[in-house]
Amino acid sequence: MTALRRKIRNAHYRACLRSAAIALTLAFGLPALSAAQSPAASEAAPDAIVKAAPAVETRVPPVPIVLVLPLTSAAFGRAAEAVQAGFLAAAEAASVKPLVIGHGDGDGDVMAAFARAKDSGARVIVGPLVRDDMKIFATAGLELPPTIALNQLDEGTALPANVYALSLTIDGEARQLARRAREDGAATVAVIASDTPRQQRFASAFNAEWILAGGGAPVMFRFDPSPEVLRLMRRELAKTPVDAALLAVDASDAALAKSYVGAVATYTSSQVNERQAPEALRDLDDVRFVDMPWLVEPDAAAFAEIKRIDYPNVTLDRLYALGVDAFRVAQAFADAPPAKLEFDGATGHLSLDASRQFVREGRLMQFRAGRIVPVGPR
Repeated sequence: MTALRRKIRNAHYRACLRSAAIALTLAFGLPALSAAQSPAASEAAPDAIVKAAPAVETRVPPVPIVLVLPLTSAAFGRAAEAVQAGFLAAAEAASVKPLVIGHGDGDGDVMAAFARAKDSGARVIVGPLVRDDMKIFATAGLELPPTIALNQLDEGTALPANVYALSLTIDGEARQLARRAREDGAATVAVIASDTPRQQRFASAFNAEWILAGGGAPVMFRFDPSPEVLRLMRRELAKTPVDAALLAVDASDAALAKSYVGAVATYTSSQVNERQAPEALRDLDDVRFVDMPWLVEPDAAAFAEIKRIDYPNVTLDRLYALGVDAFRVAQAFADAPPAKLEFDGATGHLSLDASRQFVREGRLMQFRAGRIVPVGPR
């Protein structure tokens, strides 16, 4: 009887040792004991390890849409915040939660932000916003998923592979106005432009599209608010009658320039729509311009589910609308870049062209008795 108890006790002891060895193997990842290392291991229950819970590898799920903006930039932070607000408002209406990555003004900041966006598993990235960042980004050669840039490169510069451009540059407005002036029957045009880079660019884009549409060579005038220059311009315009005039001037100078043009169809950029007082608007009677539906059709049903922010200036309103449309484009790209994309957005009618740029056409409006009203059909 004593010998039997001893055999049972020894068997129980060996079983305890085997259980302890298995526990250590599972807990610390030690190499499993082989039959040669422990002759008694073959006696272990065959399902001892099978029953153990497998190790679980935790992975952060990829984020479909990532927005990259200069949110910590001293110069562009406020503009970036407006774009972000519009983007997130549209995302909230669609029950989508994108990732937002901010960056500053340093040359390496924007590329570090894009590297983070790529590492997050993004299927589509939106950004950059600033033209200088766009140039850095374009020459870096970083391989990215489909990317929606919110600015454009210099004229004639091709976009990097897999990059698309959605922007608020006034070039598109100028081209739209040139086509509309031609469709309205104008054959000759006077272009009155100030010396600022923005207005020179606006005038150049108009001239190129005007000639492409079959118009004659524009008659160019340099805008200067001094009375002597304005009187000279009036005399020259009287000698060279034209069918239409383009005002490539700042909003504060538009009414003054208009008073020297005379009774011809007059066009200018959306910059003229800066919430002027009704008295100032009356001085702009019949002046036509292109602006975005978000501003000139605020009660449109298409925007009913997107919240609005009361910004102190129209520029931030426009950037907010850009954010709204940027989200809608990103959502369309989240699975794969579409071969064709066209829709009516907050910034205008958007259509993707063969050069991977979004062509934007706004609403044609005009000033009438101190109010802004749509231009009637042709």
